[in-house]
Amino acid sequence: MRPSELLDPADVLLDFQPTDKWQAIGDLVHHLVALGKLPVELESAVRDAVLDRERSMSTGMERGVAIPHAAVEEVSELLAVMGVVQDGGGLDFESIDGQSARVVVLLVIPKGQKLLHIRTLADIARVLTKESVRAKLMETREQAEAHAVLVAGEA
Repeated sequence: MRPSELLDPADVLLDFQPTDKWQAIGDLVHHLVALGKLPVELESAVRDAVLDRERSMSTGMERGVAIPHAAVEEVSELLAVMGVVQDGGGLDFESIDGQSARVVVLLVIPKGQKLLHIRTLADIARVLTKESVRAKLMETREQAEAHAVLVAGEA
């Protein structure tokens, strides 16, 4: 699933400023709740599932991108939210290339949807590994603008 299909402008948090990857995950899960996309009673279960996944193996990719995710039994549709760390040095996600994460996309995938899981990770990585997309996300100050950057990056 392409980022533009997955994320609405409201799903993009600009000037995202967590202190570490653990807080980033918690803040992004909480944003799903605040948007009404995740029921409040599932917040801790989803957060714990993503944290457990992150502890088992880092989701830091390359080029300043991290995609923390988990497959969760209690969700019936794919949920996503993105935080863009525009100021400071980024977050240590133990990335493959050692770079700090500046773009963090949280995915909550219905358990048992392996093909959707793999395809979505690949589609997001394909767009966000483009230097031009990441550079524009660092400069943008409006959520709609950030969403437009993702759409343009899919071309």
